[in-house]
This record gives sequence, C-alpha cells and structure tokens, in this order.
Amino acid sequence: MQTTSGRTVETPLAAGGAPVGAAVSGPFALADDTAYTAWRAAKLMRHPRRAEELVVSIGDGGAPRAAEIEAVRTACGRANMALYVLGVGGEEDAAARASVSRLAAIGGLTRFEQHRSAGADGIVAIEVATDSHRSGFIPYSNRPIGWHTDGYYAYEGPGRAIRAMVLHCVRAAVDGGETALLDHEIAYIRLRDRDPALVAALMHPAAMTIPPSVEEDGSVRGEAVGPVFEVDPHSGALLMRYSARKRHIGWRDDATTRAAAAALEEITADDPLIFRLKLQPGMGVICNNVLHERTGFTDGADRGRLLLRLRSYDRLFGDEPGS
Repeated sequence: MQTTSGRTVETPLAAGGAPVGAAVSGPFALADDTAYTAWRAAKLMRHPRRAEELVVSIGDGGAPRAAEIEAVRTACGRANMALYVLGVGGEEDAAARASVSRLAAIGGLTRFEQHRSAGADGIVAIEVATDSHRSGFIPYSNRPIGWHTDGYYAYEGPGRAIRAMVLHCVRAAVDGGETALLDHEIAYIRLRDRDPALVAALMHPAAMTIPPSVEEDGSVRGEAVGPVFEVDPHSGALLMRYSARKRHIGWRDDATTRAAAAALEEITADDPLIFRLKLQPGMGVICNNVLHERTGFTDGADRGRLLLRLRSYDRLFGDEPGS
C-alpha cells in the first residue's frame, strides 16, 4: 500500500515487498510524485498536437540519410512513434519489405517475434485472407480492429514483450481502413491524473487475462495472464499490454480494475492527442508499440489492402523514457 497525492493506493507486492511491474523510483513509481510531475510536464510540452508533426520524408527506404533517421528518432522521443513517407522502395511488395527491414535495423530492432505467418524476414502480410489458417482472425479480414497494443495475447513477462513495431502500407483500401494512434504514455498520464489507484490496478500481475485459443497453424496458445502497465526492468520505459475486445478477455474481478478498464475506453474514444489518418502506399508507422486501432474497409475488385508488419522485442533506438 502506498500513499500519493493524499490518496491510498493498493499496489500488488512481489517477494521482498517490491511492487510488481513497478519502479521503486522515477516517473512510473506511484509513490514518486516529484519525478512523475516533472516527467509529465516535459512529456505534454513536447508531445505533438497534430499527426503532421510526426511525418518524416525518407527519400530512399533502402538507404535513409542520417538526418532522416534523426528526424524519426526525434519524433519517437516526442510521442513514441513516427510517421514516415518513402520516396523510393515503398510501393512494391519486395522493395517495401526490404525498406521495412532496413528501417527496423537502423532503429536498433534486432530481436523479432517468430510469428507463424511471418516470412523469413520476420514480416507478416496484413491482408484479407481466404486460407483456413488465417481467415478466422480479424487482422486478416476487412472488419474493424479495436484499440490494442500488439502482442497482448501472448504475454510471457517483460522480457518477451513486444516493445516496437513497424506497420507499412503497400496498398490502401478503396474505402475505409483508417488507423488511429495514441501514445501509451499519454493513456498512462490520463489514468494517473484521474486516480493513481487505476494505474495500480492495471499493474497487478493478473489484471488482464486472454483465454487459450487455437492459432492459425492449428496449435493451441495457452492462457495469457499479466498486467496492462509495467515498467521495463532494463530501460525503465513504460510497457503497455491492452485490448479493448469484449469477447475472449477477462479482467481481474474487482471494482478498481473494472473502473480502470472503463476509463481506458473513455480515453481512447475522444482523447485530443489521438491521431487519425489513412496510411497511403509508401507510408508507415514506426513506434514503441503504441495504442492503435483500425476501421473496417472495402477492398477493390482486383488487388486488396496490404500492410506489412514487423514486431520486435527491442525498444526503438534503445532509448530510455524521456530521451
């Protein structure tokens, strides 16, 4: 139990009395109001107000210039994400895959998820699929996808958390398919400003449960139980694991956790720092696994919407929070 801003906050404790998934000090420690206040002020001051502030033009996706990469890094430092537009290497599948891999490597992403639908380069094609292994999963349909962070359904502790991802558009949908993005640190600020107890509830090691399911390749994925928010033990960065799905999800059965889940729904409905856009061919998002959603869409008669996704266990540029 901790006291902050005059309120008592219930925080789960690990062996030895240390908070589970929480820092002892720093901006994400619920007892450290001084560090949080300073970090919050700096974060909100530098955070963009418009998506256009995060756009970086890259002349050649195969060989980005130092100034272009520095612009990507600066954008990620402001909002945990950058939007890029490739002049070369963005609109054809093979060239786009090479560009995505190159951008990831420059960003320090080297450890990639071994996804069952990935190619040898670790990249997954996100498109409407008709094969039996993928057709039953929402990402491979034209249906909307609610707010989430990637990898929420396969929690194996902070050491195996998806920390960063690249999402690149090769072909856009004829109608719909818009993307919304929200820096997960902004969601944290909104919750903590409402009541630190909401954050404490979502740091509980059993805050959110995803039940077992049959995967695309026919294997069974086990139950995934873990927190929504936790602090990376290596970098001190904030990690978030979340899904707004209504089915096949379990929240810890207590009033504060339910209130925290409801608050996240409110925040992701209309927060002023949500960025909404439609990725066009050659455009992409490179980010520290921020919150995102997708609207439903309609494909053309010949070639449908195609995005490329690469997910990593590394944080972009190895940055610590606030850098």
